[in-house]
Amino acid sequence: MSKKKNISETQHKTSIGGQALTEGIMMRGPGLASMACRLPDGTVDIETWEIKTGKNAPWYMKAPFIRGCINFGVAFVDGIKCNMKASEKQITDDDDDEEPTAFEKWLTEKLGDKLVPVIMIAATVIGVVIAVCLFKFLPMLLSNLLEGFGVGRIGISASEGVLKILLLVGYMWAISFMPDIATTFRYHGAEHKTIACYEKGLPLTVENIREQTRFHPRCGTSFLLIVVLINILVNMFLPYGKGNMLLRFGLQMLLLAPIASISYEIIRIAGRYDNAFTRFISAPGLWLQRITTKEPNDKQIEVAIAAMEKVIPENREDDRW
Repeated sequence: MSKKKNISETQHKTSIGGQALTEGIMMRGPGLASMACRLPDGTVDIETWEIKTGKNAPWYMKAPFIRGCINFGVAFVDGIKCNMKASEKQITDDDDDEEPTAFEKWLTEKLGDKLVPVIMIAATVIGVVIAVCLFKFLPMLLSNLLEGFGVGRIGISASEGVLKILLLVGYMWAISFMPDIATTFRYHGAEHKTIACYEKGLPLTVENIREQTRFHPRCGTSFLLIVVLINILVNMFLPYGKGNMLLRFGLQMLLLAPIASISYEIIRIAGRYDNAFTRFISAPGLWLQRITTKEPNDKQIEVAIAAMEKVIPENREDDRW
């Protein structure tokens, strides 16, 4: 008898996933998404909206090796929008009482109600540019220095990959000490623990969720790390050296879409099966989640429950992974 366990032989594996926000959590289920935030006054604000997922998803969001890149892009955009809303919800009347600077007055006059969204979009664009330079161009630049020491394609590609992983882990570790990020990582832990509780078929109570693991194989952190690892393998076949830096960089950017699609399929397998292979490929991502998730407090778990309950379908089969 095969040792491979599929979804029908194990506990319920849900397609519901989420993202930690500023003092909140966004959950995406089959047909519905929700966002729950802890407001400054202590209450929990909840929003829900319809989405095209599950049975209602268009073909390109269900087709293997196409859906990965599409779903990642949709989740990325939705995450930015929800985080913008969540950040706005933290603004209080006391914040409005502060005397704005001349520059702030000028921006408010020119942009009006669009001020906060424009600032958030600009910050996101700047963040993406910095991330590309830091995690892709800088490792390539530094690893190419080895060419002068006679190091070949494999050595340069391997060193570039090692630098990417070190920068990624180091960055995650460094920002985890920032109070706001640490709070977000606790909400991330609450999201995972709530999904784990639901998958076990237990009532969604603070007491039950508190006992669950905060590590999950379908996490975006695991996805990101798998993208990096596959990228390392692919880079070994790309042109290298100082004379090919721009060509290598351009090819890496072009290959991000197919690499993301392959990584998504690997994450799907890891989330669906429990065997030696899936535990092996999940291990690096689960290890990195020790940094990107923290143990939540009860109030953060309450927010996760509020977001989760809104997206659970009436028919449990509708959200099978």
